[in-house]
Amino acid sequence: MTEDKNPIQVAGRLFGALEYLAEHGESGLMEISEHLGLNKSTTHRIVSSLQYMGYVRQSRESGRYELTFRIVDLSSQVMNRMDIIGIVRPFLRKLMEQTGETVHFVKREGAEIVYIDKVEAYQNSIRMVSHIGSRMPFYRSAVGKAMAANMTEQEVRDLWEASEIIRVTPSTIVDYEEFCRALGQVRANGYALDNEENETGVRCIGASLMISSDASEKPGTEYAFSISVPISRMDEERVRELSGYVLATKTAVEEAFHSSR
Repeated sequence: MTEDKNPIQVAGRLFGALEYLAEHGESGLMEISEHLGLNKSTTHRIVSSLQYMGYVRQSRESGRYELTFRIVDLSSQVMNRMDIIGIVRPFLRKLMEQTGETVHFVKREGAEIVYIDKVEAYQNSIRMVSHIGSRMPFYRSAVGKAMAANMTEQEVRDLWEASEIIRVTPSTIVDYEEFCRALGQVRANGYALDNEENETGVRCIGASLMISSDASEKPGTEYAFSISVPISRMDEERVRELSGYVLATKTAVEEAFHSSR
C-alpha cells in the first residue's frame, strides 16, 4: 500500500487487535483498547466481531481474549501453496547437518524480509528471536544484503529510503555509503555477512537465490537463506569454512530449482 492512511479504518483496527493479541497473548479489553487508542465500547465491538468470525475467543474464567487457531490455519494454507519451500527445504536440512547450525529461508516483501522456513540445529544451537512469519528490515541482515547485492543502485536506494534506519546493536550499519561498501564486499565474495548487526552475539552468513515461485517469471531477488552462529564459534577461519558450504548450497538449490521447472 502506498497511501499513508488506511482507506478502510475499521480494517486497520481489526488487524491492529489481531496483531496485538498475536504478540501479547491473552489480554484484557482495557489493554487492547489502550493499544488501539480507542474507547472500550468501540474496542469491544471490534473484538466481538473477531470473536464472531472465529479468530478470537474469550475465556469464561478470566474474561480475557486470545487468538484461536483459525489464524494458524490461514497461514498454513498460504505456506502449503508455496511449493518453493518443498524444493528448497532438503538442501537447507543438508546444510544444517553439514554445519551443525540453524538455517533460515526468507522471502523479501518490499524493504522487509519474512522468515518462511527454519531448520533448527540438532545440538549446539542458539535461541534466536526469529520464527516463521517474523519480519525484519532488509538492511541489517545477511540475507537482506545478499539480495540487495543483486539489485541496481536505484533499487537499493529506494529500499533504504523506504526503511526506518535504526541502530539496534553497536554494529548495525546506519550509513548508506557504508552499506553500499558492504554490498561491494558481498558481490566480491558471493555471500553476505551479518556481523552482530541485528542481534548481539550472533553472526550470520547468507546467500541470495536466483529463483522464482512462478515458472513464468524470470528469477529475481526475492529469496535468500542463511546460517546463524554464535560469535563464540564464528571466527574468520570458521567464516571461510561455512561460507564454502553456503555457496555450494546456493549452487545446488538453483540447479535443482531450474531443472524442476
